[in-house]
Amino acid sequence: MRIDVFFSDRVGIAQEVLAELARRRLNVTAVEVEPPHIYIEAPAVDAAGLSELRTQLLQVAGVRAIEPVGMLPGAQRRLYLDALLASQPDPVLAVDESGIVVVANSAAVAASGIGEGSLIGSSMQDLIGNPALLGELIDGGYHLPVCEIVMNGEPYMLETMPLHETGGRVAGAVMTLHAPSRMGERLSALHNYDAGGFDAILGSSPEIEQLKQRAARMAMVDAPLLITGETGTGKELLAHACHAGSGRSSEPFFALNCAALPENLAESELFGYSAGAFTGALRGGKPGLLELADGGTVFLDEIGEMSPYLQAKLLRFLNDGSFRRVGGDREVRMNVRIISATHRSLEDMVSSGHFRQDLLFRLNVLSLHVPPLRERPGDILPLAQFFLSRACAQASRPLMRLTQAACAAMLSNPWVGNVRQLQNVIFRAVTMTERTIINVDDLELAQVATPVQSGESTDVTSLDQAVADFEKSLLQRLYREFPSSRRLAKRLGTSHSAIANRLRRYGIS
Repeated sequence: MRIDVFFSDRVGIAQEVLAELARRRLNVTAVEVEPPHIYIEAPAVDAAGLSELRTQLLQVAGVRAIEPVGMLPGAQRRLYLDALLASQPDPVLAVDESGIVVVANSAAVAASGIGEGSLIGSSMQDLIGNPALLGELIDGGYHLPVCEIVMNGEPYMLETMPLHETGGRVAGAVMTLHAPSRMGERLSALHNYDAGGFDAILGSSPEIEQLKQRAARMAMVDAPLLITGETGTGKELLAHACHAGSGRSSEPFFALNCAALPENLAESELFGYSAGAFTGALRGGKPGLLELADGGTVFLDEIGEMSPYLQAKLLRFLNDGSFRRVGGDREVRMNVRIISATHRSLEDMVSSGHFRQDLLFRLNVLSLHVPPLRERPGDILPLAQFFLSRACAQASRPLMRLTQAACAAMLSNPWVGNVRQLQNVIFRAVTMTERTIINVDDLELAQVATPVQSGESTDVTSLDQAVADFEKSLLQRLYREFPSSRRLAKRLGTSHSAIANRLRRYGIS
């Protein structure tokens, strides 16, 4: 039986209590003193013996009560601690001030590749094979930034938390090892917590319904998928939906915009890098998206902007699932589905020599085309109403409504920027309009030049004037959706300096 002796603290009381048990020849297997309690485990004491023992112990000066308990507090804490460590999927090790393993959970035993008996008492130096890093950890009081180590041939990100004695001396540390796949799961959950499936793709037109049905079938096929469509049509949203509808839905999803990063950064983001790969690299290296997404999906947006070097490296990964980190010499093999997207014609880029034909064949196993908004006019007004409700909620405005003239103007607008442009137009109108009614002028839609009918008279006096007028009108209209010379130059496929000169010439700012 286990008992709790509640007492008034005084010198020698614990010794007198234990002496009474010894006088009665009761075997004591455990004692814990936490004033004002003495917890005793005496297996020979039964219910009848407890009553007699209570009478004797209450005669000891200062003893106030004796009650049975189910478990000693220390044993209870050890039990919960063991359960807590066992429940951690990441390897967790506790080491002393010299780096000797004192405690390890089951995940750490599995990651080390040796038995628990051999792991306890071993040195971290033997496990990670990096004496310099262990020396830095000990010399720095286990205060070091997160770094990458290799244990039993597998990479882990090492996180340390120093343990201090009451006087402040470092008594060791708790070391947690994060596998890239586990990190990928957490990062993906953080980045994509609100990403939906096919129900998140707004629209009920026949074109969209047909796209959803086709995409749902392709989502279940574990093969590369190429999504084409104009800018702003929602290609990444469709990629999210295909991942959510696939057998990989419970695994990570990561996206990389190939046009947003230069070649060297895009390579390190996608493939990761090894220790000392370049100046400014994290200590020990860093896993890339392909390692973080192991078992899941990586979405490569604007794949047409990928450099020839990265195209060759991606082709090799698509061939056999293996690659090397930047600056590394070790082959890494991952199971990742690639979904890519582009607004450009990859076939034309192949013809011009800007895209590899063999890579296109690998990427275009399955294909989906997202129709532009102007080709599905039945979705324009429902989408506008949805964006209007959301914009009113975001701006803390009462629910507003669109006039018939505004609806007609939206139906006749070409929507060069597609759904993204429609969303921006509605949000701007809600935030800038004081009234509760949105009219045509509030939408601030760019005027679209109507083609001149045969036989109509015009005020054009020369070809140069006609070209200049058209150029100015075009730039004024597109500048609303691409409000910088660099973005506009990219949209029109010309140089930044050429666009900047024309904007200055026509006074567009």
